[in-house]
Amino acid sequence: MERTFSIIKPDAVARNLQGEIMAMIQNAGLRIVSMKMLHLTKAQAEGFYAVHKERPFFDSLTEYMSSGPCVVMCLEGDNAIQKYRDLMGATNKDNAAEGTIRKKYALDIEKNSCHGSDGPDTAAMEIAYFFNALELVG
Repeated sequence: MERTFSIIKPDAVARNLQGEIMAMIQNAGLRIVSMKMLHLTKAQAEGFYAVHKERPFFDSLTEYMSSGPCVVMCLEGDNAIQKYRDLMGATNKDNAAEGTIRKKYALDIEKNSCHGSDGPDTAAMEIAYFFNALELVG
């Protein structure tokens, strides 16, 4: 079993899409082993996205991610990281495959409704950023 991290971003929560996105996740064979809704502060968003600090989109991204509530989840399943990345689709909704979360729900390249870990090390770090061991019930 592999674990990965997911965020249902503020644009999707504002449109009340979290239930539909969670159903897509579960229908793809992934289990939600921990979940919470929170409203990140700008500082928390900056900490989470610190790897992008030198990128030109950093300020816009962290402003957006602290603009409203989001849902963070730890997902588990066989090949969970790649399975969830495939389910999310390409970052740019115009390049995302039909049936993916981003193709269906993204508004633009930043407001693309979801985030997922890109590898095992990132998943471990991102899960630990939001959840302690007692909160992971898989």
